[in-house]
Amino acid sequence: MAIEYLPGYAVKPELITTSGDVLFTNGYVSIHPNQKTCEAYGYTYDKATGTCRAYAFNENLGRNVINENNNIQGSRNQTETGTNNTYIMGEENIVRGVSRNNVIVGSNNQINYGVNNASILGNYGLAQRPGEAVIGGGGSTVGKSQSSTIHLSGRTEDAGSAAATSLYVNGDSSVTIIARDADAVATSFTGFEANVIGVRTGGSAAGNVNDRILLRATGLVYEKAPSQAVSTLGSYGTVTGWTAAVAFSGTNDMLFQVTGAANMEISWSCTLNLYEMKL
Repeated sequence: MAIEYLPGYAVKPELITTSGDVLFTNGYVSIHPNQKTCEAYGYTYDKATGTCRAYAFNENLGRNVINENNNIQGSRNQTETGTNNTYIMGEENIVRGVSRNNVIVGSNNQINYGVNNASILGNYGLAQRPGEAVIGGGGSTVGKSQSSTIHLSGRTEDAGSAAATSLYVNGDSSVTIIARDADAVATSFTGFEANVIGVRTGGSAAGNVNDRILLRATGLVYEKAPSQAVSTLGSYGTVTGWTAAVAFSGTNDMLFQVTGAANMEISWSCTLNLYEMKL
């Protein structure tokens, strides 16, 4: 039977990994709870690792036969069930499972459950998004201070009127949410710089195929309130109204959206740099 949300909590337990860690969910993504939330559901909070535990982890049992082609060098690293094609060099790193094609070099880093094609350098870095490249900034808590880069892409095909459209994270048409630690949103700050290219590929409106623009969107996000601005670095042809911005959906889901123009088909490519800090 599924566990219900406790009164006053926006997250609940989702699954227990083979290492004994309890993953929670806010209904959208898997997250790691803080001590108060972990203990409210009757589990034990491990302050040393910042994880919620159902039982103690035995390192000798940490590897699972489902894991394939992993190269682990160093001590006290963990790869949970379903971790494939992953390289780790360092100490006390963890890959949360059901993930593949990841790289970690450093210590005390973490790749979240279900994240593919990510990389982390440094220490105390946290990869939450597919294809993310993270530089961990140290500290005592995973994800406390870091910078990272992700790529997004997509198309706008506006018939009749232009509409803001969410780009796909790492080109995956099923992922538009830029994952954040929902349990730490109230203590997290995210600066961002996005360089966005838009190129017209079709449509009946005035202008021509290959009309193009390079935009830069910058800003600072706290909870779901962004302070942001966008500027045009270069353009050619008919690009009136083309723009880009961070947006939000639901409680805390962060998106990156672009707007083209009516009756234009436009392809978009975005490199998004994130600068994150938790207090």
